[in-house]
Amino acid sequence: MFGIHLAILGSRRGRFGAVRGRRAGSRALLACLMPLSLLWTGPVAATAGDIRLDAAQREALGVVLTPVEPVTGSTSTAFPARVVVPNDQLHVVSTPLAGLLESLHAAEGQPVRKGDLLAVVQSPDLLEAQRAYVEALSRFQLAEANYRRDRQLHKEGIIAERRYLEARARYQEARTALDQRRQLLMLAGMDEEALAQLTETHRLSGRLEVRSPLDGVVLEQMATPGQRLEAQDPIYKVGRLQPLWLEVHVPLDRLGGVRPGSPVQVIEPPIEARVITVGRMVHTEDQGVLVRAQVDEGSELLFPGQFVKVALLRSQNGGYRVPRSALVRHRGRVWVFVGRGELLEPVPVELVAEEAHSAVVRGALRTGDRIVSRGTSAVKAIWLGAGT
Repeated sequence: MFGIHLAILGSRRGRFGAVRGRRAGSRALLACLMPLSLLWTGPVAATAGDIRLDAAQREALGVVLTPVEPVTGSTSTAFPARVVVPNDQLHVVSTPLAGLLESLHAAEGQPVRKGDLLAVVQSPDLLEAQRAYVEALSRFQLAEANYRRDRQLHKEGIIAERRYLEARARYQEARTALDQRRQLLMLAGMDEEALAQLTETHRLSGRLEVRSPLDGVVLEQMATPGQRLEAQDPIYKVGRLQPLWLEVHVPLDRLGGVRPGSPVQVIEPPIEARVITVGRMVHTEDQGVLVRAQVDEGSELLFPGQFVKVALLRSQNGGYRVPRSALVRHRGRVWVFVGRGELLEPVPVELVAEEAHSAVVRGALRTGDRIVSRGTSAVKAIWLGAGT
């Protein structure tokens, strides 16, 4: 029987030559399969495009069938992701007043605690702010004494109410001016203890101490000792590294099923994350959509600025997981060959997602179906050669 089949194939050589350009790949593969065809006899093609192969023929072609797996979710192929520090955990430490950077007390990569001394700046502006505070303090103390005296005299009916009201107004103005000067010194980095000492001793100092605003790690040193700094010039970048974000640019056509709460798997090191935002804008550079995931556990294994590979876990409404080697592409469609006894039936499917070693498809499949996962090229060549 198989000899008859070979004769039929030979009679069609003229037909294959006419479409050599369109079916060059299939014809070449058929040529490779011709020696194997001598190993069995029997018909190859059945009606409606099915292919009939018995066990011996399948073994000769290396055909292996694998059962399909129903799935409710899929894993994407690997995407590059950048590790970043969340915005509210990242602080740029700057000098509040102009001056000369005298010394630095932390270096890149060093852990720091909130309130730790980071830098010392010698600032003439700080001297001027302290002088203004001491003057405002003296005016306030005088206005307060006058106000208390006139309030008592007004109670006793010795002075007119107008004089009492004027004294009270001067007292309130002096208190407001003092509070303003106090706030300016606190913005300049003076703490309560230093302010209390200045209030008591009236001793001025141009030593401006810059301290860490949070518990974290020094991510970048942005100034050097001896440098002249203007107000708000940056000195350090400090960040809290728990948790961290992963930012992934996902092609728009592969975004389906990804939503806030979807799992994300870091491939190396093996860490789990969760999607917190899915962008609404396609970036011009790569036509990708920004997907941001948060790492709550295992962030100590990651480094800000690092690139890692991640897989996105999508939820699916039905579908089957099949090996990627089972997919056959022909004329703009995707097919799989389903085993029905001795028949291999070509079934068109919709490709839902491509994973690292498998794919998720939808189509006329059933749980328990077995599809060709190895030897697919040989089966495809016979299928096309049979005129389907």
